[in-house]
Amino acid sequence: MALPRRLQEKLALPVIGAPMFIVSVPELVIAQCRAGIVGAFPALNARPKELLDEWLGRITETLRRHAADHPEQRVAPFAVNQIIHQSNDRLDHDLRLCMKHRVPLIITSLRAPNEIVPHIHEYGGLVFHDVTNMRHAEKALEAGVDGLILICAGAGGHAGTLSPFALVGEVRRIFDGPIVLAGAITTGRGILSAQALGADLAYMGTRFIASREANADPRYKDMIVGCAAKDIVYTPFFTGVHGNYLKPSIAAAGLDPENLPTADKTSMNFGSTHVKAWRDIWGAGQGVGNIHDAPSAAEVVARLGREYQAAFDALSSNRTTYI
Repeated sequence: MALPRRLQEKLALPVIGAPMFIVSVPELVIAQCRAGIVGAFPALNARPKELLDEWLGRITETLRRHAADHPEQRVAPFAVNQIIHQSNDRLDHDLRLCMKHRVPLIITSLRAPNEIVPHIHEYGGLVFHDVTNMRHAEKALEAGVDGLILICAGAGGHAGTLSPFALVGEVRRIFDGPIVLAGAITTGRGILSAQALGADLAYMGTRFIASREANADPRYKDMIVGCAAKDIVYTPFFTGVHGNYLKPSIAAAGLDPENLPTADKTSMNFGSTHVKAWRDIWGAGQGVGNIHDAPSAAEVVARLGREYQAAFDALSSNRTTYI
């Protein structure tokens, strides 16, 4: 279950900041990487598409300079999320730019990245793929990915329904490489729990929506801070793919979160002509009840680190021997 050394040695905490549509921008990615966790953003966040070249150059150079100026710190690599779907007409363009800038980690979503993996491996990059079940995991491994990101029940945005207790165990039977676990992880204790289950890294998105550098509407950040698990609804209505969203944002858009119609899961079109997912309907995971403020990303990571260490120390000192 060892991570590649080039990744492990640069992490201060075993975490990837999940790429979030609209929310994840260079400012957040750079802050996360400086703090010692992988920062990630969807390529589609750079609009127009020509902006992606500038974003990649800025992130790469800023992190290079920071690492040179602070050799005592662990500066994590960054990742770019590529959506492999027929609706993404930018994929070839965005991949060429990622190859140009030698992006350390590519996170692929929706379809197995068969045609992408060889190009990323050619320059020494890694490919991790989002999966929600064993069938997706097997297809991704056949494509030659380096790691799997298990999007389990309770994760923000597009998410699966399987318990991490089930999916991590089943995946570990067929794969001894890097596993990243997503699903309601918002605390340092949750990060340690992910490792205890057999994952190598935690995948955290919702916690960073409520951070200073996140490109999120202030009302969105306030809603994250004010909501709990009961305020999350799981529906395919807004994108055609099941996802977790904040009920108050659905109600604010004039819809009844308890009585949403079904949607065509093959379309990836929005479920309403006047309401758009991510812009109007805000995604979040079931761990929102553990988020109570919106400090800087560096403060979030520092707090997670303290919680992680405290949980580890408590487990080590208080564990009862049963065998």
